[in-house]
Amino acid sequence: MVAVTFWALVVLATLTGLATAWALGANSNSPPFAPAIGANAISTMRAAFLIGILAALGALTQGGSISETVGAGLINGVSISSLAATAGLLSATAFMAFGVYTGYPVPAAFATTGAMVGVGLSLGGDPAFDTYRRIATFWVLVPPVSGGLAYLTATLLRRDDIPETVGVPLLAAVVGGIVANVQLGVIPSPSGGEQGSLAAFFGGFVETPVVAAGFELDHVLVTLVVAAVSFQFIRRRTQESVDRGVRTFLVLLGSVVAFSSGGSQVGLATGPLENLYRAELGLPGIALLAVGATGILGGAWMGAPRLLQATSREYAQLGVRRSIAALVPGFIIAQTAIALGIPISFNNIIISGVIGGGLAGGSAGVSRRKIGVTLLFWVLTLVTSVGVGFGLYRLFATLLGV
Repeated sequence: MVAVTFWALVVLATLTGLATAWALGANSNSPPFAPAIGANAISTMRAAFLIGILAALGALTQGGSISETVGAGLINGVSISSLAATAGLLSATAFMAFGVYTGYPVPAAFATTGAMVGVGLSLGGDPAFDTYRRIATFWVLVPPVSGGLAYLTATLLRRDDIPETVGVPLLAAVVGGIVANVQLGVIPSPSGGEQGSLAAFFGGFVETPVVAAGFELDHVLVTLVVAAVSFQFIRRRTQESVDRGVRTFLVLLGSVVAFSSGGSQVGLATGPLENLYRAELGLPGIALLAVGATGILGGAWMGAPRLLQATSREYAQLGVRRSIAALVPGFIIAQTAIALGIPISFNNIIISGVIGGGLAGGSAGVSRRKIGVTLLFWVLTLVTSVGVGFGLYRLFATLLGV
């Protein structure tokens, strides 16, 4: 009887994780391709197909660090059981569903983090204050950093003395250089780690690397080569036709941002299941990430087209420059969060980027009231989800006699 109950909880927790990943795939991964659709660079259905593939690949190759933080780093002294994982995921999903159906900005990372802290405390665990300070610092810095980077990007693109045949390729070079240093699970690390980057992999062929100012020059050389290739490719496209070059950059930028969103969001669905899959079932981490990637893929293919059509109209109103200005910081911050293992809200980054890009144009349409309401709901989501997670687990434990 005990074995039957255990496996029933395993199935329930897994299905709940799949549902959460599905919701994330349908909602959180759509913004990257919306500007490209608004600029008629790609069709809605093709964008939804690419979002699913790219976000799922990002989840498989980059989702491990955030998944471990959500599953084991938010609470000390206890392990998250299958029942606790179910309670946490249901709490977070309820908040996300509330946001979708009411239109209020409910960030998935805030809801999931709060819910998992709540169930952890309900289990009798101790708060992981060091982790909370690290996460809170990152979250507080996201709006000004994202908005600031978007402001600088939009200002660069708006300068009359910098033609688009130079400004857009420069941004492509920056993105290409970062891509060269992204840590991926499919690339072996020369140092023996689980993940490696293109720069480290190709630089590893140098037997005696030269180090200057703390940087290995072979890594720097590979980074510069990738950046130069990216610059030249987009420059040729913009020289042939500015519109064609910009549309090409939008599709490529949307691709890397969608990939990053999968890596940064899957941990919100798989993190609560970390202890169940790794410790209790003895499965490798890739098996859990595959569950999350499957859910994200299904959500993107089935739920993203409708949302893409709506968001693409909004991005079309923003214009190409502001759209690019919002996505470049999104890519940079998402990759930073993945490297640090910090759960983030992708919509939080995009909203901040849109505001920053709008300020660069002297836009008076940036509503202070709307910004205030958004911040208020972010705080309320975090605080309330702790209480809901705590209470829901207590309710489940009482009903099941655990």
